[in-house]
Amino acid sequence: MRWSQTFIPTMKEVPSDAEVPSHQLMLRAGLIRQLMAGAYTFMPLGYRVVRKVSQIVREEMDRAGGVELFMPAIQPMELFERTGRKEAFGNVLFNFEAKRGDRNLQFALGPTHEEVITDLISREIKSYKQLPITLYQIQTKFRNEERPRFGVLRTSEFLMKDAYSFAATMEQLNEAYDAMYKAYCRIFERCGLEYIPVEAESGPIGGDASHEFMAPADNGEDFVVRCTGCEYAANQERADTGRSSSIPARVEDAADPQKVDTPHAGTIEDVSKMLSADPSTFIKTLIYSIPVDSTDVSDNKDHPPKLVAVLVRGDHEVNEGKLRRVLERRDIAFANEVTIADEASVVKATGAPVGFAGPVGIQCDYIADHDVATIASAITGANEKDAHLTGVIPGTHFELTETHDLRNAIADDPCPRCDGTLETVHGIEVGHVFKLGTKYSESLGANFLDREEKKHPIIMGCYGIGVSRVVAAIVETCHDDGGIIWPKSVAPYTVELIPLNIKDEATMTAANKIYEELSAGGIDVLMDDRDQRPGFKFKDADLIGLPIRVIIGGKGLKAGNSEIKLRTDSEATKVPIDETCEYVRKLVSAN
Repeated sequence: MRWSQTFIPTMKEVPSDAEVPSHQLMLRAGLIRQLMAGAYTFMPLGYRVVRKVSQIVREEMDRAGGVELFMPAIQPMELFERTGRKEAFGNVLFNFEAKRGDRNLQFALGPTHEEVITDLISREIKSYKQLPITLYQIQTKFRNEERPRFGVLRTSEFLMKDAYSFAATMEQLNEAYDAMYKAYCRIFERCGLEYIPVEAESGPIGGDASHEFMAPADNGEDFVVRCTGCEYAANQERADTGRSSSIPARVEDAADPQKVDTPHAGTIEDVSKMLSADPSTFIKTLIYSIPVDSTDVSDNKDHPPKLVAVLVRGDHEVNEGKLRRVLERRDIAFANEVTIADEASVVKATGAPVGFAGPVGIQCDYIADHDVATIASAITGANEKDAHLTGVIPGTHFELTETHDLRNAIADDPCPRCDGTLETVHGIEVGHVFKLGTKYSESLGANFLDREEKKHPIIMGCYGIGVSRVVAAIVETCHDDGGIIWPKSVAPYTVELIPLNIKDEATMTAANKIYEELSAGGIDVLMDDRDQRPGFKFKDADLIGLPIRVIIGGKGLKAGNSEIKLRTDSEATKVPIDETCEYVRKLVSAN
């Protein structure tokens, strides 16, 4: 392709509203242009990268046994109502009403396609003989992001590969999951993207087990917690710690806690300033609400939610995924729906407004994080407006018979798998794999008959890759001060050919010959045939970041040479004009 015949609108200045390098460089290099918040046009250069990443994804999905199809982006809302995900997605789900004849119909724009694919399978798969099977597509997805930002890293419309496995047994599910996991590793390696597989929460997708694939990046919005001594890694929502429970002995003859006035101070920050105390000496008490299900079908009364207080150290945050799992182990119904209690419920449990709860005398069940037991003398809410208690001793002034891992893991926590310590790094999520189980097949009637003609729900897995996010993640992690540094496998073009003076006949004769020969050999070549100064072209060459640069003209051509350099090299290599194409072919084929 000749630069004069394509559309690459580069920019010299950094856009003021672009916050991270990938957003800045994708705009400056002419890869994308914004239509509105959360929606971008992929320009010709950027779309070539999207297509190359998509092709790598297709090849590896096919290699792993996936079968490609293509499903509608518009979906009937009734499917989301049947699976309960209309409420789970909330405002993230694009939903709208359309009139057809005398009917008003409700639709959604697909955030993912679990409902659609499961509905399809429920109609087509009837026997264990048709299982297992894995189906996938590369399709546009829609999510109503409250705060679209970081260019194409967080948008309302994005390109995604989503795959779904269907199995008759757990063994078949595990085989499909392992095949997809390995395929993802190959995909990211081929894309030249550094990645970390981490244990993850399933979120609104649901399911029993999942892994995220994170690209380490300073500006990543996610936190990855990993061990410095072993291969343990998890996102912060999922990461366990190696802390253990240590119940303090009761302190005999301990002085009673002292009540202190803390007017209008209902946060740890406010009270710590008022009392000149470190937040690590506080016990933060948060009241959670859990829906209660009545198993008595004759009981038609509404049951108020169960209230549970969660105790963590004042400088820590409750991890609601861990909280759900602890509550489920304690057989509390609907623990997956835990939410912070409303103000009326807080008053009911504590007798005080939000901000003044504490474990001493609280009128609901409570559970504590491991670190609460290590505080020798704590400050807590007094369950009274504008008042706190000092000198509270866990296990003495309130009962403490067990503790749990209830908070987010942080740097220097002990590893749960070895004697090492944990560290945190920022990451960009580029892929996610789930073992869904039978959540969707049960809701949507996707069943099969086994050898004995007994009906069972099909066991599912779900596997997603954000194709457009992969493109942005590569730019975010592969650049320097001059611009993008594309891996050869996904670069929009492999070679940039730069004739220094397009008005010089000898220069253009040599450049055109090299261009034709390389193109005929199947090598992607972009020739910068613009009538611009060499320095201008070199700046744009660094900015768009093609892997191999071939310079023709000037003193080099007079000496019978071209100048060839890799994007990452500081100096060019002089190569005889007649050997240029062969030299480039070797660079292209080199690992």
